[in-house]
Amino acid sequence: MRHRLAGRKLGRTSSHRMAMLRNMVTELLDKEKITTTISKAKALRPFTEKMITLGKRGSLHARRQALSVIRKKSVVHKLFDSLGPRYADRNGGYTRIVRLGYRKGDSAERALIELVGSDVSEETVDKEASKKSQSKTKSEKKE
Repeated sequence: MRHRLAGRKLGRTSSHRMAMLRNMVTELLDKEKITTTISKAKALRPFTEKMITLGKRGSLHARRQALSVIRKKSVVHKLFDSLGPRYADRNGGYTRIVRLGYRKGDSAERALIELVGSDVSEETVDKEASKKSQSKTKSEKKE
């Protein structure tokens, strides 16, 4: 029974899992969208939300806390200078997960996780949704 056990193990040791999530948070905040599996995206969401909340706080202590997780100083500067003020009037819900279908090699379900309100996000969602609908119509034609 998994009563009151938070988080996902993702088939990794705790140190490997934390290193992976730190790398993914750094890349997501840098590029504002990444493609990964559904389970990794769901595990990544709380870490990203916490980092953006630190960016909104803007204090020196919050900056040092963010530096303990985020791998690049340039990303921390971006978090506190542009992302924090962008989400200043928003109470959570800074990320969006869009399902992309299945990966060809191992049939793992892929997802696009992105920051809400970024310039790239709206056109990306439309593009990925159209690709998904086109792939469904192709598979229906084959049957």
